Amino acid sequence: MIKVPYLDLKRIHQPIMQELDEAYHQVMQQSWFIGGEADSRFEQEFADYCNANACVGTGNGLDAIRLILMAYEIGAGDEVIVPAHTFIATVLAVTDIGAVPVFVDIDPDTYTIDVHKIEEKITDKTKAILAVHLYGKCADMNAICSLAQKYSLKVFEDAAQAHGAEINGKRTGTLGDAAAFSFYPGKNLGALGDAGAVVTNDMEAAKKIRAYGNYGCLKKYEHLYQGCNSRLDELQAAFLSVKLHYLDEWNGERRSIAERYTKEICNPKVKCPKLPKHMKEHVYHIYPVLVEKREEFIQYLYQHGIGTNIHYPVPILKQGAYMQYQNQAKSYQVTNTVCEQEVSIPLYPNMEEEQIAAVIEAVNCF
Repeated sequence: MIKVPYLDLKRIHQPIMQELDEAYHQVMQQSWFIGGEADSRFEQEFADYCNANACVGTGNGLDAIRLILMAYEIGAGDEVIVPAHTFIATVLAVTDIGAVPVFVDIDPDTYTIDVHKIEEKITDKTKAILAVHLYGKCADMNAICSLAQKYSLKVFEDAAQAHGAEINGKRTGTLGDAAAFSFYPGKNLGALGDAGAVVTNDMEAAKKIRAYGNYGCLKKYEHLYQGCNSRLDELQAAFLSVKLHYLDEWNGERRSIAERYTKEICNPKVKCPKLPKHMKEHVYHIYPVLVEKREEFIQYLYQHGIGTNIHYPVPILKQGAYMQYQNQAKSYQVTNTVCEQEVSIPLYPNMEEEQIAAVIEAVNCF
């Protein structure tokens, strides 16, 4: 039986291990671990990759969102529109700074925020729309930005799962006022620990974000803001610079595997995500299928050597951390369905042909 883990980071890293080792030794030889050459180099490289003016490294993706909100002076009592289905970090960033998340259900085809349901949630307290490019597919940013312009709102991207994704030739990071990225190890562009970044064309915002993440100061011991400590360290920056050179290649592999899954999985019990019109838009951080008998499906795949994951089993509105919203949870029907039925099947660079075929066969035989 062929074993297919849900994710195999060793298989991804093995071909570039020598480059990663060299990056490590270079940082160690310099013995400068915060705010040095590796950080500056990666920030410039990632900004260039996104075709953006600026990139500011952060400690993680959650902090990246939070620092954006702080820099744009969103705070207590302000409302921020968010999708009901996302990783909890999206919402934690909003509530961390005292703002109020306003939930919108997701589109049943894309699993991103349903743009047709946003306008009814806008009030005089709304300050921004926080769009999540879930699973690697961009939200409908053209519609979102048009709506934001109509109501003078800011638009922020949670691009934690969408490194390199595009809309009409524009990459994530440049589709709104500012974008937050996570470089958690399992991401399309993953560090070897926690890391994140903000990408923006707004240079004034970038300057404030850098200050907020550095104890509120740009010049040592001169604190302009009540900031925090959230910086990209030199080792992670060095590793990310190495891996960035392979991102487009890896995303291409993800698309190819996803295309095979979509074409070759033919089980009426399993609903595959719809293939976008332009393959280049989607970077398939996750390949989510919907199955009504989820636990049976997961167990069946496990028995056949196939690893799985769930993104995400419990809606944020039903989490203990946000009990005040539980009475609203039933209203978000698409979110509830996806949370009840979603299963992520293996998809990552350097998967072997036999592994891909094994996943398809096991899914079809369920």
